[in-house]
Amino acid sequence: MNANEIRKLFPILDQEVNGHPLVYLDSAATSQKPLSVIEAVNQYYRLDNSNVHRGVHTLGTRATDKYEGARDKVRKFINASSREEIVFTRGTTASLNMIASSFGNDNVKEGDEIVISYMEHHSNLIPWQQLAKRKGATLKYVPMQEDGTILLDDMRRTVTDQTKIVAIALVSNVLGTMNPIKEIAKIAHEHHAYMVVDGAQGAPHMKVDVQDLDCDFLAFSGHKMCGPTGIGVMYGKKQLLEEMEPVEFGGEMIDFVDLYDSTWKELPWKFEGGTPIIAGAIGLGAAIDFLEEIGLENITKHEHALAEYALNRLSEIDGLTVYGPKDPTKRAGLVTFNLEDVHPHDVATVLDAEGIAVRAGHHCAQPLMKWLNVSATARASFYLYNTEEDIDRLARGLVKTKEYFSDVL
Repeated sequence: MNANEIRKLFPILDQEVNGHPLVYLDSAATSQKPLSVIEAVNQYYRLDNSNVHRGVHTLGTRATDKYEGARDKVRKFINASSREEIVFTRGTTASLNMIASSFGNDNVKEGDEIVISYMEHHSNLIPWQQLAKRKGATLKYVPMQEDGTILLDDMRRTVTDQTKIVAIALVSNVLGTMNPIKEIAKIAHEHHAYMVVDGAQGAPHMKVDVQDLDCDFLAFSGHKMCGPTGIGVMYGKKQLLEEMEPVEFGGEMIDFVDLYDSTWKELPWKFEGGTPIIAGAIGLGAAIDFLEEIGLENITKHEHALAEYALNRLSEIDGLTVYGPKDPTKRAGLVTFNLEDVHPHDVATVLDAEGIAVRAGHHCAQPLMKWLNVSATARASFYLYNTEEDIDRLARGLVKTKEYFSDVL
């Protein structure tokens, strides 16, 4: 794949910021959108705007066909066994909260264990934390190695017959660690526990096959994979979804409503109350078309190469600490770091003056920051439109940042 040619398909990248050509290194927070996705959303609003499932007129039929067509694309994208296993949500956070609030409430009881890791995003930590408090369950953290990886032996020691749920990120949004989800799911199932996967940082960058992973639930967001904001997916095995109760009630998700009781629609619509995120789903479908045309394998290979290049370039800078696996084959396309004696927000500010966009802060992972013994970090995250020249610009910007603060201090 040619990243320079792909870059031309993203209108936002063709601009200057503070007098410099934009280098966008914040795709882990949200990716940019190709013209094909923008046009798909625009076309819906210009030509097809109508509510779905409810009307027999032409616009309603066209909107419904595109909305449900996006569901079919998602099913194929993650190799779910049925379109009924694909529920549209507002994003990863909404999906994980739905799993915890519905499935968790019905299946976790006092004395049960919920196993997560120190590297989890708050969206895959707080719902389980709150569930454990409500139910009197125990929240357990699997140990991590110094490089930010999880050993399967540690997972085996942590998961017990009292464990009900194991919830782990496919890829850490801070460390870039790629976790062995398939093997972790096997360990969970050996103890009759359920495997929940936060796929927000994985699904946009690598091929995800839920049947091969044998996960029970998977959550991911459209906006991190070239799609619109406000749309996400909750995948669940059909049997589990059938047993779950909805968490939102109202129009569209009902079958029959009486004065004192109601029944729900079949899957997946019982979880999609109210007017759904129609334009978002259509945009997500267009994003999947875009990514599959390029090839997830090509994207993965490209990002691994960028990660390796970035590790090598940043290692040349004295006083810079990189967090996460040193082996580029064990990490996804992001690098989180700190520059000695310079606050990450100051690093990001100087880089922005050079037209380079990076993220600074705790990245919604405060327990991980505590584990790393830092208050915050800076993060450069890569995607299919980034190049080695972008990383060279980052390295030069960091050297300039270091020199500036050396003079100030």
